[in-house]
Amino acid sequence: MDFTPTEEQSAVRELAGEIFGDLSTHERLTAAGTGTDTELWKALCGAGLPAAVEETGLLGLVLALEEQGRTTAQVPFAASCVYGVLALAAHGSGEQRDRLLPALRDGTAVATGAFPAHGGVRVSADGGPTGELTGVVPVVPWLRDATHVLVPDADRALWWIRTGAPGTATEQVETTAPWSAGRLTLSGARGERVGGPGPGAYEDVLATARTAFAGLQTGVCAGSLAQAVEHTGTREQFGRPLSTNQAVLLRAADAYMETEAIRVTSYEAAWRRDRALPYRTHALTAAWWASEAGRRVVHTGQHLHGGLGADLEHPVHRHFLWGRQIDAYLGCGAELLDELGGLIVDEQEGEDGQDRQDRRDGQEREEGAA
Repeated sequence: MDFTPTEEQSAVRELAGEIFGDLSTHERLTAAGTGTDTELWKALCGAGLPAAVEETGLLGLVLALEEQGRTTAQVPFAASCVYGVLALAAHGSGEQRDRLLPALRDGTAVATGAFPAHGGVRVSADGGPTGELTGVVPVVPWLRDATHVLVPDADRALWWIRTGAPGTATEQVETTAPWSAGRLTLSGARGERVGGPGPGAYEDVLATARTAFAGLQTGVCAGSLAQAVEHTGTREQFGRPLSTNQAVLLRAADAYMETEAIRVTSYEAAWRRDRALPYRTHALTAAWWASEAGRRVVHTGQHLHGGLGADLEHPVHRHFLWGRQIDAYLGCGAELLDELGGLIVDEQEGEDGQDRQDRRDGQEREEGAA
């Protein structure tokens, strides 16, 4: 395995780093409050970064998301690329790609996803490419910015719906980090299928999302740790910098190693997807590291700032909020490990996704009857 970025991927990372570094400043983030920085989003789309994802693949997106995470830039970059550009490029029909991708590439359309599936969305369809969706998804990140939402139904089939269309309603929801989230209510909303009727497309998009948000967490952790290193290197106590204390050094070293673990596992999962290799277990591994280790790293970043870490206006607190939000979005470590173990066993036994889902549905019905 060689995770060395291509020239195109390196160019995307450098360009993303320049744009985020120049425009996602502490002052601009403070002015944006809990909303999206629309000017920053226009700059990203004007530079062609969402469009570049089709060429640079998931690894290219992960590299760019690292740069976003370093500055906690408030734009729907990950959501629109994962649930829009990459999902349609991989599973959309030729007609869907021609019709929907141009607006996602230039940013005039923004996508998000009601992931992971909550099992509450039902669809009425005759087996054709369209259906009517009914159900509620309590929290959808970046929903308030989205023009379209990729929604999995109870059978893990994917449906593309337009926000604001008849049968769709959104309600503002505030999350730990300012992700412009909302509650999505569907009452006979018209949707078009993306991919086949089975869970294959859903499982691929879910693994892609886990990898992408793990990459985002890498940047969040790196940004938090960089601030802690700067603070402890300049703040003196008893006549010497805090960074010379062994306890501070060890805590920072642990945070660095855990950040690197998130980085390498997300790179591996992205690299495998781009080469059409099995990667769902690798995506779960990256998600586990991003959830468990990511939470510890942002706590470390805040704690190493001492009393300043408790200041809600301090930049490091924003990284803390983002790290906790990504942790919650990816799911707790125990749940991810349980799913990872089940997937490894299923792969060894040759059970596919639909067989596994049917088996679990049967178990739930038996438990309910009992």
